[in-house]
Amino acid sequence: MKTHQSRKCLLKALKLAPLTLAVALSGCAVGPDYTEPTIALSSAYLHGTNEQQAKTDYWWTSFNDASLNQMVEDVQRQNIPLQVAAERIKMANSYQSIVSSFKVPTVSLGAGYFNYQLSKNDSLLGSALNPIGASMPTGTPLDSVTLLDNQHDGVFAGASIGWEMDLFGRIDRQSNAAKIRVEQAEIYRSGLNTLITADLVHNYLQYRGAQERMALVEVNLADQTKTLDLVKKLVKSGYGSELDLAQAQTMLAATESVIPQLEIAQQVHKQRLATLLGEPLTQVDIRLANRSSLPSLEGVIPVGLPSDLLKRRPDIRMAEREMAALNEEVAASIANRYPKFFLTGTPGASASSFDDLFDSDSFGWAAAVGVSWNVFDGGRGEALVELNEARFDAAVLGYEHSVNSAITEVDSMLFAYGRSQQNEQRIQKALTASENALSKAQSLYKAGLINHLALLDAQRQQRLMEDRLVAARLQTAQVTVGVFKALGGDWQVSDTETNNS
Repeated sequence: MKTHQSRKCLLKALKLAPLTLAVALSGCAVGPDYTEPTIALSSAYLHGTNEQQAKTDYWWTSFNDASLNQMVEDVQRQNIPLQVAAERIKMANSYQSIVSSFKVPTVSLGAGYFNYQLSKNDSLLGSALNPIGASMPTGTPLDSVTLLDNQHDGVFAGASIGWEMDLFGRIDRQSNAAKIRVEQAEIYRSGLNTLITADLVHNYLQYRGAQERMALVEVNLADQTKTLDLVKKLVKSGYGSELDLAQAQTMLAATESVIPQLEIAQQVHKQRLATLLGEPLTQVDIRLANRSSLPSLEGVIPVGLPSDLLKRRPDIRMAEREMAALNEEVAASIANRYPKFFLTGTPGASASSFDDLFDSDSFGWAAAVGVSWNVFDGGRGEALVELNEARFDAAVLGYEHSVNSAITEVDSMLFAYGRSQQNEQRIQKALTASENALSKAQSLYKAGLINHLALLDAQRQQRLMEDRLVAARLQTAQVTVGVFKALGGDWQVSDTETNNS
């Protein structure tokens, strides 16, 4: 319908005078108008809870870890990929400025000096350059008279003006598409900031967890070394068995085997932190030297409504903006099939000497209005429209897929978060039971009712539960980071807070 209306406007305009052409065609823009998509979503997540509120800004501060907060601020300022993403925003802005510049006239100024000589043997002008009396008897008064001088020089100054009248909105649509690409570059940086911040928080928590587990292993190792020494003495004195000795040696070797794994984990996560921060390992060691325990998140995770994902998730926002950009490109390809109208002008001054350059008689100008219409291109223009329409349809499907994937990811992470909390609670109960058992074993040992080996075994069980609790907390922390990453949101620390830190 809109294309048919544009053609009627064009036929009407071609019958009008050139001075009224722009006015007549001002309402003939072609191409589809963009409407933001609407998707029906459920009112709550499958594994969400009612008390959770929709706020995810600065969620990592709920760990109450000053070192972590400082590292997040620093990584957002220092990370190299984030700096590259910022440069991409600048490039997109520059490209948008380039495209938009075609909407206004282009003006070029020029000035200079010229000198040229015409050929006297030229077939067209040669007779005017030779003396008129050359073909007459010698001595006539016209022997030195010519109609034209063969050498000329002078100065000039002027301007060249060109403007395409964007009557069908082709340039305007291209400019809109370029502006949307700027928005996409900003969304990309926001999404990258989310991923990098989540990666830093994850590696920090994993390092602290491995560090706390290492401290427990060292205590266990000391206790099991004492146990082994005691068993050796008992075996030597005839009060112990070889089985007791073998069991003590096995437990000690098993505990020692955990140390290299924890050392590898600490080194890997520390190296990743150094890469994210763009700092040497020595600087990261300084950052990590002031704490050795795994922080815990306080409060519940603020989930919010599924519809919030449409605004918070960078991948969904990127997919929606891709639809908007391709819609503008479809419209631009449609407008490209219509005539293009041009206005050109070249005002200037030219004179044989600089003194006369700005004299009123030295000024001159030329102006023209033209039209260009590609009436036959072998179907290339129509194919370009169909290509962009197919790209738009693919973007629509991509948007729907992004929304569905986001909902599934959040539900999956919430399920994992709930189960990890249950696991942590059960291990906490087991730890409490092992602590009670250790307390009773200590009382029985003081009363002489059990031997030292039984007491050490109760200590080993209690330390084992402590290690399992740290591992469970570490799993919960890992899932927590995944939940917040799935929920999305703007995690950019403001410049004011960064400067005040």
